[in-house]
Amino acid sequence: MGQVREGKKQQTRQRISDVATELFFARGFEAVTVDEIALAAQVSKMTVFNYFARKEDLILDRDDDLKLLPFRQALAARSSSQSPTDAIRAVVREMHSRKEPLCHINALMVGWWRVVNASPALKARMRELADEAAEGLASELAGPKPDGLARMAAAMIVMTLRVAREEAVHQVEKGVSAKKANALFLELMAQGLTAVEALLSNASRTAAP
Repeated sequence: MGQVREGKKQQTRQRISDVATELFFARGFEAVTVDEIALAAQVSKMTVFNYFARKEDLILDRDDDLKLLPFRQALAARSSSQSPTDAIRAVVREMHSRKEPLCHINALMVGWWRVVNASPALKARMRELADEAAEGLASELAGPKPDGLARMAAAMIVMTLRVAREEAVHQVEKGVSAKKANALFLELMAQGLTAVEALLSNASRTAAP
């Protein structure tokens, strides 16, 4: 019985999210009210907020991805012989091969990015999530009280992903194929992670007795 109830809750949440996304894509984030979303999804406004704490969460609903939880988990699970950057390289390749939105560019991602980029509220929330992601990565790199180097490396990882995604999306908007845009994404990720690797490597050599 509990599984049936949870299944219905998930269906309701997904329906609300799908309806909201369709409206945001058509009219923009600011132009759509929560009342309109509730009406279109055939639920009450209170039900919408039961599933989504804030309006922004209706389109930024992959919270774990936006906080880079897959990257943080990869760092936490890596072996002693695997470098931090190699752990992230591996998860980027895996997520890209599975065409997961965090690491793969397609038409839906381009539409999503267009909505986010046109909304001051969504861009502000994205900055908050990026800050949380950087803090989490720094903790995985250096423990609960990360030093300046770990924080710098974490910030570079977050910025690398952001720039790689933005540049790939811009290429699609210019008419470049999704295949070439994804190749650019992977190339920029590789370059950024190489820079992070150099930073950590130089710091290790400097710290060595």
